[in-house]
Amino acid sequence: MKTETEWAELCGLLPSWLEASRQQAAYGKPASYIPELAHAPADALGVTIMAPDGQKISAGECGHAFTLQSISKVFTLLLALMDQGEEGVFRKVGMEPTGDDFNSMLKLELVEPGIPFNPLINAGAIVISSLIRGKTPEEKTERILTFFRTIAGDASLTYNQAVYASESATAHRNRSLAYFLKDNRVLEEDVEEVLDVYFKHCSIEVNCHHIARMALVLALNGKEPDTGRELIPRRYVQIAKSFMITCGMYNASGEFAIRVGLPAKSGVAGGILALVPGKYGIGVVGPALNDKGNSVAGVHLLQTMSEACDWSIF
Repeated sequence: MKTETEWAELCGLLPSWLEASRQQAAYGKPASYIPELAHAPADALGVTIMAPDGQKISAGECGHAFTLQSISKVFTLLLALMDQGEEGVFRKVGMEPTGDDFNSMLKLELVEPGIPFNPLINAGAIVISSLIRGKTPEEKTERILTFFRTIAGDASLTYNQAVYASESATAHRNRSLAYFLKDNRVLEEDVEEVLDVYFKHCSIEVNCHHIARMALVLALNGKEPDTGRELIPRRYVQIAKSFMITCGMYNASGEFAIRVGLPAKSGVAGGILALVPGKYGIGVVGPALNDKGNSVAGVHLLQTMSEACDWSIF
């Protein structure tokens, strides 16, 4: 649980920490391989920290709307685990980091049995999308939206149509991955239907408040902050947090674990979801990315906070 001394320090210092980190945005740029993402303001930086008692601190452009992108993979994994159980999920995806780019096909070709190394790379997340229960893509997407709305505490959450269309129109690498998985019999459903579900959950639009609350649910081992009701089984949250530590920041996950030491997941729209177990959910957005696909200013801000408050779990 939070201490009043630490909370007061965060309230006092967060704005200055954020402005110092904002300068780092000059060393990155917004993603452009999904054309719609290139329009994001490169120098934006926002953060929300949420505590179990409902209190929150925000600074910067915390209301800036952005799409979840790869952050959504943590929660589709959780929903797939709730739908299929561990055996059903892990016969289709592995549990190991790759050290490769998030959209790489290399290990699928070189390593038997040809399943994706983990659920947080694109190939793995596409397979996970196929494991969500539903008779149609529309039913799967609606179940995902319902689940995400519950975790985020906002019944109006939906996907950004423009980003979805942009992502779908330019997703040549993801289509290659999906058809390769189909050829390997890892993906059993219609490729385009699975990809439609995947593109839509990546395109769900949020702000820092939403992802701070989503992170807080994980920090509380799957319990709803307001009521204590179990939203996600504790075991599945443990699995998700393990993947966040080992794979959550693409192939910079090891460096992030050393420098920041918190379970986290980034997305190429500039969002980072992070958590301090048992204490806080954190949502950060900074659209300017480094060469690994992580928010330059966002990572700097999380490192600043973690070092100052001694948050590292290691």
